[in-house]
Amino acid sequence: MSTISFYTNPMSRGQIARWALHEAGADYEQVLLDYGTSMKAEDYLKINPMGKVPAIVHDNKAVTEGAAICAYLADSFPAAGLAPNAAERADYYRWLFYAAGPLESAITNRTLGFEIEPDKEMTAGYGNYDRVVAVLDSKFQVDDYVCGPRFTMADVYVGAQVIWGSQYGTLPQRDSFATYVERLTGRSAYKDAKAIDDALIANQ
Repeated sequence: MSTISFYTNPMSRGQIARWALHEAGADYEQVLLDYGTSMKAEDYLKINPMGKVPAIVHDNKAVTEGAAICAYLADSFPAAGLAPNAAERADYYRWLFYAAGPLESAITNRTLGFEIEPDKEMTAGYGNYDRVVAVLDSKFQVDDYVCGPRFTMADVYVGAQVIWGSQYGTLPQRDSFATYVERLTGRSAYKDAKAIDDALIANQ
């Protein structure tokens, strides 16, 4: 299988994709891009017209969006055992897209100071921030991972949201989040990927 080209910046959601690459055991070559310059260059815009990272190119096909990259890698590297089995598929896709949709939208709006008025909640796909957090909290009060007792690639994307949210205060402190973060950050693939990005940030 061909080496993956991985387009990223260490201070970006590219950290999610790097963690996913390490969990999958994929060979990759990183291409570091800068905001406003190489990230907006014509060559890169052919890969991702949004001018955002992360992106990967594998077998001449580009994949963008963090959740899509995670799902793609799980499917493309089946030996890693990160894709869902038949019994796990519903939870896997439900929570992967919950994190990419309602959770990310609610956190972004809250961070930007935008709150949904109660009479407008029906217009927003996530309703309101507090409900989004409560639903996520209830999930991890009863399950160790997205698919119950087993780590899957969905935990990379969902977990990254919870790790960052807990670290930077965009999610409230919850016991369920703290124990979930502890499980994830203890993984060797997470530590290895984070060490690379930390070193890149330190050398900037």
